[in-house]
Amino acid sequence: MNSRPPAFDALDRKIISALMANARTSFAEIGAAIGLSSTAVKRRVDRLRETGVITGFTATVQPSALGWRTEAYVEVYCEGAAPPRRLAEVVRNHPEITAAMTVTGGADALLHVRARDVEHFEEVLERIRVEPFIRKTISVMVLSHLLPESPEAGATQPAPAPSPSSSPE
Repeated sequence: MNSRPPAFDALDRKIISALMANARTSFAEIGAAIGLSSTAVKRRVDRLRETGVITGFTATVQPSALGWRTEAYVEVYCEGAAPPRRLAEVVRNHPEITAAMTVTGGADALLHVRARDVEHFEEVLERIRVEPFIRKTISVMVLSHLLPESPEAGATQPAPAPSPSSSPE
């Protein structure tokens, strides 16, 4: 049985580009721009969703508006060979980790972390470091985004509420 995805043509690419630029663009607007009816655009979008090409629609929000004022990338170095599945379990337990991936080079993984402030970031880092297979971490704080319209510059969830023990009052 052949499980290849259906053909992905130039019109599909144009539809995806339009939706990536603005997910609220109507099917009629997209159709007018690329020469299809709104019904044809909807059928193609439905197919792209069913086949997993389009995985969802989100809003990009200014991170500071949601309480994320500190951002960093953390290289994670593991003892031995930590399986990616185990790393994935760990990062899912930290809502401040907005992206995580295994990488080539010296580090085993790279984490994108957002926090309310530096103290919150330090607390997140301490929680990550207590994992028995994590040997060390190296952090790089983000100062500014050179491409402010990029997905990495936006936030996908609000910052968690401060825990009672970390309350500034």
